[in-house]
Amino acid sequence: MNGLSFADLLALTGHFMLLSLLAVGGAITTASDMHRYVVTEQGWISDAQFTSSIAIAQAAPGPNVLFVAVIGWNVAGAAGALATLVGTMLPSTLLVLAVSRWAARRRESHAVRAFTTGMAPLTLGLLLATGWVLAEPFVRVPEQRWGALALIAVTLAVMLRSKLSPMWLVALGAVVGALGGI
Repeated sequence: MNGLSFADLLALTGHFMLLSLLAVGGAITTASDMHRYVVTEQGWISDAQFTSSIAIAQAAPGPNVLFVAVIGWNVAGAAGALATLVGTMLPSTLLVLAVSRWAARRRESHAVRAFTTGMAPLTLGLLLATGWVLAEPFVRVPEQRWGALALIAVTLAVMLRSKLSPMWLVALGAVVGALGGI
């Protein structure tokens, strides 16, 4: 855990504020850029810490957005958790309140319907990028590559062809990991 300066904490908050406004489909859709910022660009935490942060938070009960607090905690303790949570929650909450009131009054307009239709491919692309960031460290390791790719293929096939809850696939991944696969 790094002792970040006040300027670094402000930069962390600011970056997460920006990502908050891009998080169409939930904060997890911006995890790939969170990784780029805190791991690749700043070097505050490792790949393993980043991936573990998401896994721990997703396994815990509560809102899925909690993973940003765990990332922040790994970066700078309680101050980092506060920085990432405020950065993630404040802008998107204020924007959603304002836009939902505006859109409710214009629900049937062509522009509102076009906007909501156009967001679907954007959300899908962001989720795929996040999935790759989480899987890529396992795909790079030769002993884990085929297991990781098989798990990705099974997940994609099940999600595209069924209405099965993604939680069953998370459970499958946990079992495979616990048994020493991937």
